[in-house]
Amino acid sequence: MTISLKVAVIGAGVAGLTAARELQKESHQVVVFEKSNRLGGTWVYDPRVESDPLGLDPNRDVVHGSMYKSLTTNLPRHLMSFTDFSFVEKLYDDPQMYPGHEEVLKFLEDYATHFKLTELIRFNTIVTRVEVVDSVVNTFVVESKTNGVSLVDEFDAVVVCNGHNTQPRLAADIPGIETWSKTQMHSHNYRDPEPFRDQVVVIIGNGPSATDISREVATVAKEVHMSSRSPHIKVGKSEKFNNMWQHSKINCINKDGKVVFEDGLFLEADIIFHCTGYKLHFPFLKTNGIVNIQDKRIGPLYKHVFPPQLAPNLSFIGIPEESFTFALIECQSRWIAQTLSQKVLLPSKDEMLLDVEQLYQEMNEKGVPEHHTHYIGFQTTYIDWVFGQTGMVLEKGVKDMIEYFNYCLMSAGLDGYMDAFANKYGI
Repeated sequence: MTISLKVAVIGAGVAGLTAARELQKESHQVVVFEKSNRLGGTWVYDPRVESDPLGLDPNRDVVHGSMYKSLTTNLPRHLMSFTDFSFVEKLYDDPQMYPGHEEVLKFLEDYATHFKLTELIRFNTIVTRVEVVDSVVNTFVVESKTNGVSLVDEFDAVVVCNGHNTQPRLAADIPGIETWSKTQMHSHNYRDPEPFRDQVVVIIGNGPSATDISREVATVAKEVHMSSRSPHIKVGKSEKFNNMWQHSKINCINKDGKVVFEDGLFLEADIIFHCTGYKLHFPFLKTNGIVNIQDKRIGPLYKHVFPPQLAPNLSFIGIPEESFTFALIECQSRWIAQTLSQKVLLPSKDEMLLDVEQLYQEMNEKGVPEHHTHYIGFQTTYIDWVFGQTGMVLEKGVKDMIEYFNYCLMSAGLDGYMDAFANKYGI
């Protein structure tokens, strides 16, 4: 007997489109809510920036996208394919292995067209409330607003796919930073390097975005000083840029405005630039305390997807960090769709809660900070496990490519892994 549920999907980015595709395959009735006028989520470039460059003002006009104008992917297109829709075969205007964001958006538009997903989307529709109305049978009210008109729908299940690159997370634990009188901004509001021309810039962070943006800023800035709390960074002048330096973490900011680093060095900066990631943010979600959000941890979530007390009718896609996003999203989407069809059964509520508690305990014992709860890294263990729940395995060729990508990342680092990977595959 086919089980067909009415399912709301929040967001029409990569996660929302993939969820809609997998739910559609299982004959569920799908409605996708998308706040903008087009699909693509974070892959839609929006030149606008927010009125508050740090994203602290709750009354600011929020810009969803964090895409900067020159962004190219940091994963090869080979590892950004779906099992039934290949990115490698879809060469548009940018055939390079690491294409620009325009190419990714065209791929997603093609994906949506091919699988007839666009007709499932309610565009220009903001979800204002998702609330559990019956925790026994797990039914949900979804309140939304389209062009100022409110609508309330009831659904059997909700899949949350609104992304987590919109609410800035700041380096707020630095003495003196909150009262610093000069310019501060978060990478969420970065679009191009021009505002940094002839400026002395301090960039906080050492992830891929911080590395990428710092090099672009260095082409116009007077000086760029990167600061990281990582014990593994190499302090000193950049080998590639005469106006760039790597420092240890910031110790404090003096009353005279000088930025003081932990190693004792100090300087007068014009801009402090936070490349410090994002908080999880689901302001529409009302679960009577069943699901809690603290900084970058949402929980309890069984395997980063299901709140045990509301599973499988409430789920989240794309929460894990630093992973092969497209494969991760596809395996989670398929797992969710098949649990709703009852083709795949989840453990009991108590077993899922115990699994989450064990994860938290292991993190505490290893000294892993809470904000790394959903960090899984560039490995396939998690993806393999989730695919396995639906009887699938990663293709050997894809898995070999992922393993080699990891090897390049470990051996060549952020400066060389992209070239090393491309050389191996003859591109």
